[in-house]
Amino acid sequence: MSYTVRVMEAEAGRRYTILLISGSLRGGSVNAAVLRTARGLTPPPVVALPYEHLGDLPHFNPDDDRDPLPEAVAHLRAQLADSDAVLFSTPEYAGALPGSFKNLLDWTVGGGIQEKPVGWINASMGGAKGTYEQLRTVLTYTNADIVTGACVEIPVPRSEIGGDGLVADAALRHAIRDALDALVARVAERRRESGTS
Repeated sequence: MSYTVRVMEAEAGRRYTILLISGSLRGGSVNAAVLRTARGLTPPPVVALPYEHLGDLPHFNPDDDRDPLPEAVAHLRAQLADSDAVLFSTPEYAGALPGSFKNLLDWTVGGGIQEKPVGWINASMGGAKGTYEQLRTVLTYTNADIVTGACVEIPVPRSEIGGDGLVADAALRHAIRDALDALVARVAERRRESGTS
């Protein structure tokens, strides 16, 4: 029995919301497929919600980081605020974080992700270690709660993405579920520490 299921049984009635953020705008993205798979692997009452507006965010400008916020930025921060945790998956582009994804992260510096449990799934077949080191740097700067057990390398070949857009291989799916379990465990721990339900 997974940790997530044990937590759900022990804390019946508590809802856990995980925001899923892909760093890719590409149609047919492996990273997006990994996060869709994660969404399908979350048992009730864990709710995994995809963030689908990466391309709508304006270019980050500190002068615009004030009320009233640009609509897309306000929406991003509202989704972050309503979530208990965030799970990322991003490709590497030109040896670094994709510009659109770094733009999203820049908008989180002003709010929404501070002390939030976060994890990531590195699905790259080529390693992308530098990219995820950069992601760790940014998330550390924003004071996010980086959950070690939810920060994993799970290389996913494009051939393992089925016609339904999900990861098909059982071992890969199990590894994705383990990352989710670690993230949910941290949320449960923080709730116990704070005494909230």
